[in-house]
Amino acid sequence: MTQSIRPSKMSKANTIKKTVVSVAVLAAMSAAVVGCDRGIKPVVNDPVDLVQIADPVSVLQPVFSTDVGNKSASKKDPLALQVGYADGQIVTASRGGDLAGYDNTGERLWAVDVDDQITGGVTVDALSQTAIVSTREGLVLAFDSLTGEKRWQQQLSSSVLTPALVHNNRVVLSANDGFLHGLSLQTGQSVWQFATQVPAISVRGSAAPTLLDNTTALLATADGRLHAVTTDSGLPQWSRRVGVGAGSSEVERMSDVDGTPVVDQNQMFAISYSGQMLGIDLATRQVMFVNDIASLKALAVNDQQVIATSLDGSVVAYDRNSGETLWESDDLAYRHLTNPVMIGNYIAVGDLDGVVHLFDPANGSIVSRVESKGALTNLQVQGNRLMSQSASGQVSIWQLAL
Repeated sequence: MTQSIRPSKMSKANTIKKTVVSVAVLAAMSAAVVGCDRGIKPVVNDPVDLVQIADPVSVLQPVFSTDVGNKSASKKDPLALQVGYADGQIVTASRGGDLAGYDNTGERLWAVDVDDQITGGVTVDALSQTAIVSTREGLVLAFDSLTGEKRWQQQLSSSVLTPALVHNNRVVLSANDGFLHGLSLQTGQSVWQFATQVPAISVRGSAAPTLLDNTTALLATADGRLHAVTTDSGLPQWSRRVGVGAGSSEVERMSDVDGTPVVDQNQMFAISYSGQMLGIDLATRQVMFVNDIASLKALAVNDQQVIATSLDGSVVAYDRNSGETLWESDDLAYRHLTNPVMIGNYIAVGDLDGVVHLFDPANGSIVSRVESKGALTNLQVQGNRLMSQSASGQVSIWQLAL
C-alpha cells in the first residue's frame, strides 16, 4: 500500500513533521509485511480479482450518497476524511474546504467554505450541536451542526490529521507535531497540552483520540505508544508501548499506531505498523496476548472476536481473550483494505475499488457486497448505519436491510 512519510527536524526544541515523497521510501512502504518477519520486502503485488458470491444475502440498503469532491487533494497524500454523524445530524467535508450539513434523509441544510484544505474531521457532537474540523494550516474550527454558523476557531502549532474527540466540554486533538491538545468546547481556548516523542520518520497519518473511560482519553502516537490522559486537564495516567520496530534502517523501524485503539468490555486492543497486535485486560492491566500482524487500520470487535485487516490485505479473526487465530481470509489480498467494522451480525471491509464486503464472522466467508465510488480508506458505524467517504469524495451511507 502506498503511503507518504514524514521526516522531522528540531527547531526551538519542537519537533515538526513534514511530508516528503521519496520514490525509494514509497516503494518500501508499498511492500508486503509477512508473518513474523516484519521487515519490509521490496515486492509489489497486484490486487486479487474478486470472486463472485455464490449465494449472496441482502445485508445493506442505500440511504444517502453525495459527492463532496476532492479538489486540492493530492493523490500522493493518503489523508482521508470521515463523515460527521450523530443523532441524525450529518456533516460532510471535502479536502478542498467545503463543509455541508444534512438532515437524516440526506437533504442539504447549509454549506460553507472554510477557505483552507481540511485535513481532520468531521466530528459532530449532538448534545452541543457542534461540528469540529481542522485545516492544513493548523486551524481548528467549530460550527453549529444544524445551521453552519461558525462558533470559534483556534490556531494550533501544527495540522491535525484525524477527527477530534469531544467529551466533557473538551475538544481533544492529536496534532502532527506530537502535541496532544485539549480545547474548551464552548470557546476553543487551549486548556491543556501534552507533548509526546516524535520519531525521525513515521507514516503520514495518526490515530484519532478515543475514550478509555468517562474521564480519560486514549491517544496513540507515531512512536508506537499509547497515552492515557485525563480529558479535563490533560494529566498523564499511564503510557504503554505497542509498536516495536525491527530492522537496519529508520524506515524498517517505523512503529506507528495509526489505527485508533478499541476499548470494549474492559478490554483494550491495539495494532501497529511494525507488526504487533496487543490485547490488554484493563481490570488487571495485564497483557492477554501479543500477535504478529501489521496494520495501519483500527481493529473491530464483537463478543467473541477481534478482527484485523493487514497491510497485505488479509482479514483475520482472533479469539479476543486468548489471541488464537479463528480464521483468516485472503480473498481480498492486496486490495488496500479499510478498517473492519461490525454492522449488525456482519464484518464490513472496504477496498480500493469502492466495494464494501460483508463477512460472516463464523467462518470468514464473504456473503454480500455493496459499492461506492472511488477508493475507500475507512468505514464508520453508527447504530444500524454504515458510512464511508472515498478518496474521490463520494460519501455513502447504508443501513441494515429489514
